[in-house]
Amino acid sequence: MPPAIPVLFVHGIRTSGTMWRRQLSMLAEEGHPALAIDLPGHGSRMREPFTVAGALAAIDEGVDALGGRVLLVGLSLGGYYAIEYAARHPQKVAGLVAAGSCAIPGGWPLDAYRSLARLVRRLPDQGLWLHTTLVRVLLSPEGAADTLAGGVPLTVMDAGLGATGTLRPLDSLARYPGPVWLVNGSFDQFRLHERRFLAACRNGRLVIVPRASHLVSLAQPERFAAVLSGILAEVASSRPGPIVDLSE
Repeated sequence: MPPAIPVLFVHGIRTSGTMWRRQLSMLAEEGHPALAIDLPGHGSRMREPFTVAGALAAIDEGVDALGGRVLLVGLSLGGYYAIEYAARHPQKVAGLVAAGSCAIPGGWPLDAYRSLARLVRRLPDQGLWLHTTLVRVLLSPEGAADTLAGGVPLTVMDAGLGATGTLRPLDSLARYPGPVWLVNGSFDQFRLHERRFLAACRNGRLVIVPRASHLVSLAQPERFAAVLSGILAEVASSRPGPIVDLSE
């Protein structure tokens, strides 16, 4: 029987490690050690300023806590930093899963996103009601509860987006020699450059999860868990697989 592969989860912006509770439970049933960290400015680290160095250090702490070599799984913001970490520390990453992270973080889309975040922050509650309402409308009750359980960081958006705009994920994917899975929901607006991201990988696969939004692991938790199970089996056996499109 192949050895269990440790899994480290990295959350999206304005969420926390609690968004992975369902995935942690499913992996525990399969005997895989797993951990979901909080990035600076989020969850248990909400008072810390968000920086690239701080985010990568948080991931490194999680990798070390799991004993070294992991399957690194990041969603959205977490996906970009998982890509960057894998490029810098390939010896610590047995495989990389970047979900909802296939748009180049720069140019006018990033500027528009930051401008919107600044407008929302001017609301009397800094956007708390708007954020929680959208989460509860777009996700199942369980998914919404997991997303909100770690608290809602109200001030991290501008710093988080600004820091992420300094990353070069295409270059980082090209530097990482291990297997990469780009996992996107079929309705994800961050699929904008997914073919460029796939082409940048040395050993990349693209997985499209049908009827899933940007928050693919929360929108379709069972399908996402099934994708992870297949990836873990492949990493354990070191057998590469083909590009997969589950939408067909």
